[in-house]
Amino acid sequence: MSWTDVLIFVASLAAIALALRLVQRYVPHPHRERHNEVAGFIFAGVGVLYAVLLGFVVVSVWSGVGAAQQTTFNEADSLAGVYWISRSLPLPLGAQIEHETLDYATTVENDEWPLMEKHRSSPAATDLVYAIRASVLSYQPTTMQQQVLYDHAVTDVENLASARRERLDEVQDSVPPILWVALIIGAVLTIGFTFLFGMSNSVAHGLMVLVLGALVVASLILIKEMDYPFAGVTKVDPTAFQVFLSRLPPPR
Repeated sequence: MSWTDVLIFVASLAAIALALRLVQRYVPHPHRERHNEVAGFIFAGVGVLYAVLLGFVVVSVWSGVGAAQQTTFNEADSLAGVYWISRSLPLPLGAQIEHETLDYATTVENDEWPLMEKHRSSPAATDLVYAIRASVLSYQPTTMQQQVLYDHAVTDVENLASARRERLDEVQDSVPPILWVALIIGAVLTIGFTFLFGMSNSVAHGLMVLVLGALVVASLILIKEMDYPFAGVTKVDPTAFQVFLSRLPPPR
């Protein structure tokens, strides 16, 4: 959690406490207490509706993070397929493709990953995908075994390019603005509804309202942190490419 998130959390609770204090001061609890039954009935419905909306968004963004992580492993697996086939291809083309795959993995890990936090991509990594495809397609198989290797290499290259496009699309994934509006308005209405209850013990009332407010604000901050799969505290790391690079024999 960043300092911005901490500030949002503290400021939100302070605003809730101040608003509740003003309500308690200008609308004494006896005036509010007479409506507790009706307010409680309506609050139950409001709370359930908002909980469903909040749960739906949390599950959705968490699924997005999981899908992005799976995409990176699919991309790394396809890259590994091209790499290992290149080890079986004749020189100098085999060594050229091998080095291009290694350069791509290194560029994605070191250069592109930090850029994705800013919703950008690396032109150098894109050029390397084109280079890998061009190198593979330039191979002319002469035997049945070489034809099989070539077919597998072409499939892996196409899967690599497809997984890369999917990963770059996921960089832009986020909660739609209209849904953020619904979440914030729902939070204000849900927490604000608790102000309508009247209790002679204002301290106990305040603590209950602040606990609910803390849960709601913390949930919204969690959604904010998971909003983009490659940014925030739950961001996807380049683990798949790190694993690929750490388990290779010496290059030819």
